[in-house]
Amino acid sequence: MAEIIEITAIDDPRLDVYARLREPALKNGAEKGLHLFVAESPNVIERAMSYPCRPVSMLLERRHLEGQLKELIQKAGDIPVFTAPMEVLTEITGFHLTRGALAAMERPPMKDPEALLQGARRVAVLEDVVNPTNIGAIFRSAAALGIDAVLLTPHCCDPLCRRAIRVSMGTVFQVPWAYLSEEASDWPEKGLSLLKSAGFLTAAMSLSGRTIPVDDPSLHGIEKLAVILGTEGDGLSEKTVADCDFNVIIPMREGVDSLNVAAAGAVAFFALRA
Repeated sequence: MAEIIEITAIDDPRLDVYARLREPALKNGAEKGLHLFVAESPNVIERAMSYPCRPVSMLLERRHLEGQLKELIQKAGDIPVFTAPMEVLTEITGFHLTRGALAAMERPPMKDPEALLQGARRVAVLEDVVNPTNIGAIFRSAAALGIDAVLLTPHCCDPLCRRAIRVSMGTVFQVPWAYLSEEASDWPEKGLSLLKSAGFLTAAMSLSGRTIPVDDPSLHGIEKLAVILGTEGDGLSEKTVADCDFNVIIPMREGVDSLNVAAAGAVAFFALRA
């Protein structure tokens, strides 16, 4: 049964995971050797627990003890649940909590990218997308528009960073994802080879080289397609574009040559859906 603890001091070391430890430290096991992430808001915490991810503690506004999270608190088992008024939580975390709830949770085991491709028809591949807001928005679009899996290169932002989780509305726990490799040098050659061996054709979203519009008939009816999106600003590398099967653009009005990567992803996912 969870232990309900009323917060009396904001410098309580038991709250370091929420107030003082940075996300790389959480990820790398600085908190009692556990590899953690922090989920925010009742709906996101519920999705994370359904993934399933195991909570190790919660930090809640008092109203949640008898509200939306009551059943989840019971399911969480023997963990500390810290509680306080909203103004105290805001002082501890340094920002206004979305719906007054945080949970520190163990990171799930990393998935095998090859396994994720089995049975998939549409996947998104993210090359060095570093902004957590973009990562979260891409996952939300992927969940809504039929993307079966998201694959990331090593330099991409962690999908389990707090902002990415929040922007995704918890869909990082709904759409399967994996890093293609731990070595940046494995992309694009080995990553594209993995996609090819799994039967995927590749569509690079890029403005360079010979391009076809995203609504071109030649792209329709492809059994397995990987939509490849590049880093903010520079886009995809020349090597990636050269090695893909298609170079795809989103037709736009004159004077505008590109969209934010998350917006481009949403358009491409819809246009190229299976």
